[in-house]
Amino acid sequence: MNRMTLDQLRVFVAVAERQHLTKAAEALNLAQSAVSTAISTLENRHNTKLFHRVGRGIELTEAGILFAKEARAILARVASAELMLAELAGLKQGTLIVQASQTIASYWLPRHLATFRQAYPGIDIRLRVSNTKLTAEAVLNGTAELGFVEGPVDDPLLKSVPIARDQMVIVVAAEHPWADNPNINPIDLTKTDWVMREPGSGTRMAFEEALTDFGIALSSLRIVMELPSNEALRAAVEAGIGAAALSASVAAPSIEAGLTYSPKLTLPERSFYVLQHSERYHSNAGRALLEMIAGRRRRGKLSKATGSEYRETKVST
Repeated sequence: MNRMTLDQLRVFVAVAERQHLTKAAEALNLAQSAVSTAISTLENRHNTKLFHRVGRGIELTEAGILFAKEARAILARVASAELMLAELAGLKQGTLIVQASQTIASYWLPRHLATFRQAYPGIDIRLRVSNTKLTAEAVLNGTAELGFVEGPVDDPLLKSVPIARDQMVIVVAAEHPWADNPNINPIDLTKTDWVMREPGSGTRMAFEEALTDFGIALSSLRIVMELPSNEALRAAVEAGIGAAALSASVAAPSIEAGLTYSPKLTLPERSFYVLQHSERYHSNAGRALLEMIAGRRRRGKLSKATGSEYRETKVST
């Protein structure tokens, strides 16, 4: 009996992640018929249904969910082995897969990746964007070598190191009462509507910790909307839907344009963290990127948001 191939595993994982044959085929640059054939071959060979066909869509079966976990682990090990061989040529070729939460991916990390790309043009950098929870899961299952997140992650298999500092601010629309009376107290937070990032977001977790420090329960806030991105959150505030807590770097363009206002209630700074798997191979490319970020800090290059600085801290590699 023919054994399953790595290509079949890659096709299965692509379909499992997207729950869609056409989207998986586009991501793999394959014909949809080739993707369908690979899935059918796996199912027929082992007499096991991996997907439910629901109308025009597909969903993983229980067997498919279990198989997906194993398939990702196998592909992660293969990627690690390929990476070790590629690095025999030094930093002249190879791939570095990075995953980051939204604030970091949009406002902090790009300049570091651009500098790295200039220094090592042969390294293919692949950046994936998600929230803190999903980024940690990607490093755990090996689909990303480095994860950059907006809060500490408590997992024995993950090495979590602070890499930068970020200032959080509260923002409201220019017509909000707080714009005319900026000296608010923590108890005032319970007297207005709020728009929040989704659970699992580092921005939300940081604000929840700030509320705890103020002695305020999250349940006491009037949360009228949850949104999946910083830009959507900022737009909702500009539209007057409610107040929000955002990274100063995210809020800056809107504040500078006069569309939003930040009242004078200081939120604690938070740390950005880099995540690495404690038991997986750490590539030279990954180490070089972290050393480059640390080097920017040593040269005194600071990042600014809404007129206040947040400093970068040294990375342990």
